[in-house]
Amino acid sequence: MSTPTQTARQPRPSIIRARDLDAEQTIAGALDQVSEVILGKRHQASLALSCLLAGGHLLIEDIPGVGKTTLAQVFARVLGLNFSRIQFTSDLLPADVVGVAIYRTETATFQFQPGPVFAEVVLADELNRATPKAQSALLEAMEEHQVTVDGKSHQLPQPFFVIATQNPMNQIGTFPLPESQLDRFMMRIEIGYPDRTTERKLLTRKDPRTILPGMTPVMNAGQVGRLQEAAAAVHTGEALVDYAQALLDASRRSPWLTHGLSPRAGMALVRSARAWALIDGRDHVVPEDLQQVAGAVLEHRLQTADREASTGGLTERLI
Repeated sequence: MSTPTQTARQPRPSIIRARDLDAEQTIAGALDQVSEVILGKRHQASLALSCLLAGGHLLIEDIPGVGKTTLAQVFARVLGLNFSRIQFTSDLLPADVVGVAIYRTETATFQFQPGPVFAEVVLADELNRATPKAQSALLEAMEEHQVTVDGKSHQLPQPFFVIATQNPMNQIGTFPLPESQLDRFMMRIEIGYPDRTTERKLLTRKDPRTILPGMTPVMNAGQVGRLQEAAAAVHTGEALVDYAQALLDASRRSPWLTHGLSPRAGMALVRSARAWALIDGRDHVVPEDLQQVAGAVLEHRLQTADREASTGGLTERLI
């Protein structure tokens, strides 16, 4: 005979918890505040928020001066999360990222001094200006939510969200991120130039750095964590899973690509679509959710057979 714990159906917590949190209103308020600082980029802000709620990490690739760093700062402020910035340079060492064990003469012991990676939102600024050895210091933290120093593991705070920025690869002094590191980022987005109307507003308004201190957080770490749980519980029907699997299969048969998308890419796609559905106020995923996040989730994982060719537009072909 089955035990009660085996037979009892557990309710999906997404609607209950989301309503308790006033999720739709809270999420909309967060995006509204971000949009007050990052003008004309609500779609990119929504992608960044869905990446956080899906439990992933975000890579922002664009030229200097379009708002990559500001986006990370305003997100931490609006969500009520503590923030740390790591400026990646060619002389940065792994210990500068994760921390180091310091010998204390008064106790004759080594004491761990946490590095800047110990924050809820970590901005890895200009990640591809650091050497591969320094870049790899983020790998364990991003994957395991912990770092290991001198054989001892140290847990990172929850939530833990890395926003890395990188400059285009044709710029001087950049080191390409290896595929293994690119795959650790759930999404990659671009900010892009503003349209003329938005740019005119940017030219005449106050410095956004003067706006940040006066912004009121609409969430805290506990609420973000509960929204992450709610996003994970958003219902994904069999037809949606079939659709996601068809995209993976299409990439593996594509003559344009060196290799197909991995199962990890598929899991990232589904998790991101669930978070997008939650942001959109639904407790279930629809095809449009997958389509909205597919470019950000998949494109940086695609490699064309002609390595000089751009991967832009490949996701649309697969869809």
